[in-house]
Amino acid sequence: MTITNKQSGTNVHEVAEGIYRINTPVAIEGAGGFSFNQYLIVDDESLLFHTGPRRMFPLVREAVASVLPAEQLRYIAFSHVEADECGPLNEWLAVAPQSSPLCGAVAAMVSISDLADRPPRPLADAERLSLGKHAVRWLDAPHLPHAWECGFLMEERTSTLLCGDLFTQGGADLPPITESDILEPSEAFRHEMDYFSHTRNAGVLLAKLASTNPTTLACMHGSAWRGDGAKLLRALADSLSL
Repeated sequence: MTITNKQSGTNVHEVAEGIYRINTPVAIEGAGGFSFNQYLIVDDESLLFHTGPRRMFPLVREAVASVLPAEQLRYIAFSHVEADECGPLNEWLAVAPQSSPLCGAVAAMVSISDLADRPPRPLADAERLSLGKHAVRWLDAPHLPHAWECGFLMEERTSTLLCGDLFTQGGADLPPITESDILEPSEAFRHEMDYFSHTRNAGVLLAKLASTNPTTLACMHGSAWRGDGAKLLRALADSLSL
């Protein structure tokens, strides 16, 4: 693990071949430790998934630059429209002049075509995009855990599911990647804040995600996870049905 900013503790760790987790730990008043993760896929057409909040832009840019020149980014991608997902989107588009926003078709239609300084590259459900050695496939997941436009990216070469807010873990001092249980702590966090939409389609959507058989789950908050991702996604579906 490389510390890229000693003051903030921002760090970079390769969690799968060519996929780097950028992590910034924070302390939230009244809520304790927390963390924000972005994932950088390095390839011929490199992709950043999640931007972090707008005020973290200098920290994330510094971390990206420790791996590759930020201006080489081709895609700025995110799960849904929220400050910590795409707050500094236009700052990234300015730094990386060849880049485009990458998101689901709904996000492009209702928000990003207007909010972004350059037109987005929308992806339909199950659409595949080659980055070079890596390839990502967009998976629509409306309202899972929240937002109509929500979706996730499956990186096929490494079987990594960029799963956004699905397994949010509290705490600021967690390992970059773990094989320990993350369902119990993420469910404890969910029960405290109840940020899931409770969509009636959650089980079907989680079954769709499980069918990709991920071996790495790239979580937006907390540790990334390695193991039988399909089993863990089905366990989340069971927990949501209680």
